[in-house]
Amino acid sequence: MPRINKEKERKIQESILQLLFQNSPKLLFTSQIAKELARDEEYIKKLLLDLESKELVTCVKKNNTGKQYSRRLRWRLSNKTYEVYKNLMRPFEHERQDQRSF
Repeated sequence: MPRINKEKERKIQESILQLLFQNSPKLLFTSQIAKELARDEEYIKKLLLDLESKELVTCVKKNNTGKQYSRRLRWRLSNKTYEVYKNLMRPFEHERQDQRSF
């Protein structure tokens, strides 16, 4: 498999963060993220683990009833990352509202 350079890898990680923000507060499985971005699950998992080490995403290993997943992982943005994204997107939300008023 060809090696992906660091710049492209960073852009894919940004796409992952954006996807998690758009689906927030819903938690996404690794397979759902991989399918949405048309990438291999193992590669996406590697990128997600890298993002987790940077404290940008949080891995959820239990279902809604508290039962531990044996193999699957669900992901969400960390609280800090969510707040940053929310503040960055706020001006764009105002623009969309202004465009709707016309």
